[in-house]
Amino acid sequence: MTAFTGVDVIVIVVYLLGVTAWGAWLGRGHRGGTDYFLGNRELPWGAVMLSVVATETSTLTFLSIPGVAYLGALTFLQLTLGYLVGRVVVSLVLLPAYFRGDLSTAYALLEQRFGVGARRFTSAIFMVTRLLADSVRLFATAIPLALITGWPYPVSIAVIGGLTLIYTYFGGIKAVVWVDALQMGLYLVGALVAAIALQYLVPGGWGEILARSAQAGKLEVLDFRLTLSVPYTFWAGLLGGAFLTMASHGTDQLIVQRLLTCRSLKASQAALVGSALAVMVQFAVFLLVGLGLWAFYGGQAFEVSDEIFAFFIVEQLPMGITGLLIAGVFAAAMSSLSSSINSLASASAYDFWAPLRGMTGDEARVLKAGRAFTLVWAVLLIGGAVLFIPLSRETTAVEMALGIASVVYGGLLGAFGLGVLSRRADQRSVIIGMAMGIGTVTMIWLTVPEKVAWPWFALIGAAVTFVVGWALGSGRKR
Repeated sequence: MTAFTGVDVIVIVVYLLGVTAWGAWLGRGHRGGTDYFLGNRELPWGAVMLSVVATETSTLTFLSIPGVAYLGALTFLQLTLGYLVGRVVVSLVLLPAYFRGDLSTAYALLEQRFGVGARRFTSAIFMVTRLLADSVRLFATAIPLALITGWPYPVSIAVIGGLTLIYTYFGGIKAVVWVDALQMGLYLVGALVAAIALQYLVPGGWGEILARSAQAGKLEVLDFRLTLSVPYTFWAGLLGGAFLTMASHGTDQLIVQRLLTCRSLKASQAALVGSALAVMVQFAVFLLVGLGLWAFYGGQAFEVSDEIFAFFIVEQLPMGITGLLIAGVFAAAMSSLSSSINSLASASAYDFWAPLRGMTGDEARVLKAGRAFTLVWAVLLIGGAVLFIPLSRETTAVEMALGIASVVYGGLLGAFGLGVLSRRADQRSVIIGMAMGIGTVTMIWLTVPEKVAWPWFALIGAAVTFVVGWALGSGRKR
């Protein structure tokens, strides 16, 4: 693209190499698995909060959320109401349970309550879900790199994946959290720079953008329709969003691992609830950028909605600024990918490898195994991103990723609900309940997706899992 210059290339290269080197340096002195995967449980809550936000939104926020507003309105914000409610519930119900024991993964809690089978079953579900959802996230990052360089998507995916792997492999969770915090700041600055640029590129600036958006009905935030088929309504946001975030932030190792790195329960609760408030602001900023893009392009149709913001960055912004914003895209992607790789490696090492090899408590060997699993999962995520390429024209990446996660999140949440709230459920009933819950939502997704939108998936899956697990339970612990 003509607007992309040598200065932009320098900005991106310096950033990518600098953050990779810094992340690897942060991991110096690791002595064992607790250091590598939990930061010795001494990371500050503010950094953890920023890491949580960076991990859950990443490139999908940077590229896809503007596309959501471009094609629709601001109704996506309704999800954040449920996000806040769900995180408050997790901080009051699940986090105290995690901090009562010296737990290494989220699924260790289920082993304490039901047995090792429940732990491994839920951990395996987490692995499959993260592999699918985060492969989509990685693909989204390849879009601007491919536009800039002309490289095929597989090459772009491999470059981003390889650089992220380096600092994740050497730096562990400490590097993941601190680099996440830095990178979240960078891509928020990128969004604000784009908003300022739109003020000058659209005649009449933001006043005109908002006026035209209001006339087109694109400033709508609340939709009180009682329907399951529309994904962004007040009820889907409040109820569906609450159950989705209870599952994602209360049962998903990707997020729980970060919360377990905090120094205390109160610090972990502050990080979790604070992340909900930060996400509200973040989504609002990126949705407004989407409205500005809609006004700038006059509602022009794009073949892939995730490319709209990327095209704007590369084609319209001055040199240096373009490089900064593309670096922000990479920052968002690397934060999510590094988090995924590290959490998958920790679940593999602690939930499967260490118990099966009789190495539980051997910190040095867990560290070695964890680094080996880091390599394996990085390769699998890169491969999954390549496989997503043919599907990218059918939906936005953010909706695809959230849909994949929502299919199984309800089953995980129902299992944790049974573990904390029910004395009747046992290991057999919990596993059957999860299978039924996930199976029910999968059938809905495959057969009638137009009738039940994805924000309801977690609620439905959790309800089925809880009811079946409770009904079939015998009260036995194992």
